[in-house]
Amino acid sequence: MRNKKKCISLTLAAVLLLTGCGGGTSNNNSSDTSAANSSSDTSAASTGDKKVLTFGCQMYTDGIVNTVTDENGGWNAMRYGITEGLFKFNDSMEVEPWLAESYTVNDEHTEWVITLKDGIKFSDGCDLTPTKVKEYFEYLKEMGPSGSAKPQKYLEFEATVTADDEANTLTIQTTQPYANLPGQLAHPTMGIVDVADTENFDNGTIGTGPYMIDTFNGVGVGYDLVANPNYREEVPYDEVKLMYMGDASAKTMALQSGQVDLVENITNVSDIQDFKDNPDFTVDIASGVRCGFSWMNFDGILGNKTLRQAILMGIDYDTICNSKTIGGLYTPGFSVLPSTLNYGYDKLTNPYTYDPEGAKKLLDDAGIVDTDGDGIRELDGQNINLHYVSYENRLLNDFSNAHIQYLAEIGIGCTADYGSSDDQWSKLAAGDYDFNNNNWITVGTGDPYAYMANWATDTTYCGYSNPEYDKLFEQLKSEMDEDKRADLIFQMQQILVDDAAVLIDGYYNSSMIYSKNVGNAHIHTADYYWLTTEITPAQ
Repeated sequence: MRNKKKCISLTLAAVLLLTGCGGGTSNNNSSDTSAANSSSDTSAASTGDKKVLTFGCQMYTDGIVNTVTDENGGWNAMRYGITEGLFKFNDSMEVEPWLAESYTVNDEHTEWVITLKDGIKFSDGCDLTPTKVKEYFEYLKEMGPSGSAKPQKYLEFEATVTADDEANTLTIQTTQPYANLPGQLAHPTMGIVDVADTENFDNGTIGTGPYMIDTFNGVGVGYDLVANPNYREEVPYDEVKLMYMGDASAKTMALQSGQVDLVENITNVSDIQDFKDNPDFTVDIASGVRCGFSWMNFDGILGNKTLRQAILMGIDYDTICNSKTIGGLYTPGFSVLPSTLNYGYDKLTNPYTYDPEGAKKLLDDAGIVDTDGDGIRELDGQNINLHYVSYENRLLNDFSNAHIQYLAEIGIGCTADYGSSDDQWSKLAAGDYDFNNNNWITVGTGDPYAYMANWATDTTYCGYSNPEYDKLFEQLKSEMDEDKRADLIFQMQQILVDDAAVLIDGYYNSSMIYSKNVGNAHIHTADYYWLTTEITPAQ
């Protein structure tokens, strides 16, 4: 993994060395201490004058905060309060300035002049300048092709970026119109990093956020974060003990026992209700703009459309989403975009409603039959045994288990491969799966453009390719009219439905739950923002 400053090209490295302020990175040595042991006596009430928050959360991609190596790295950095973007989203998914003060755009939407806020500093004391932002964008362009974050989804590598430190402006000129460049720049991959002075991008990234890394305690353990002394407003906690917890049950027990003050996304329905009924805890739930879905790998056996069609017809999504295990946390649906968004869900046609007998007939008619009586159908002379990759978060394994059971009823075999989120992502990037279950925010740049790139030929992870879809995606990239954009997105959804391209779990609602040690906490619609200055100690 190339994560050190020395990996930057010599030309870029020379520029960065000239512009760096020499603050270096914070202490981030690994510790052998387990999450459980490191949690003792760390709540705000037990640390004297220090205000300390203990936060239990899921670990993604070994906890790295490297924004270019892996998309989860950028999410981690922003969620942990380390990085901030030029822009951010409010809970109505409207774009607001963050590190930016304002912007102007020409009529063609190809030249954007962004004015930065005055007085912003990185946690190492360096000033945030237009040159620093340009350096970061150049770093993304330099290092992006070696990772899986695909920053070109948010800002094309062909863009020209000009920094004017005296005017405090950054000018971005693109080769094609961008309908909503501020929304693109609000994605966590675009969270600004001091690349000149960061020495350890994996576990010591330097940003402008309210918190900074003091110690990385190890994979599976977590981080000790401290308040950024150069932050532009008061930071509510002196320290944050960020502790990785592998499943919802661990988060529930840790919160009930007082081991942690705050957790994200407990997914056991009965546990959530218990917390709602207990006056010692507060449950905050965000409206659902997330979609749980399984990628289907078109480069393998699922390149067979008849097989995909039968799979979608063989699963009862309504029953799964309304089960005692899932109930209330997901809304059933069949498109890659939630029914709550204004992209024509109710007008879509679903040809693959639950019909197990119809699924069996479809397979029989295609000659995909069980010839040896073992209960598993064969394709090209081999038993169908689909490699199902999933991980324990947001009930994904529960969905995967249900899918496997339903598919067995129509003679399709599956082998479960349940590991960590890191396993899921690495196998997705490597194409090592037939099904790969995960959960994505659908309007992460303010509309679904970046999300819909997941099925464009040049940016997909599943080998899907449809020229008609690609043509509409290219039109979406530059279309400025909101109604026309909505129509393009509607058409793209219908193509994916017709192609039986995606296995949908449902539409998820995110949550945070906290004890009386915390005065206030909030989970945002765009759940990029976990550790923010909104989370405050109880008075």
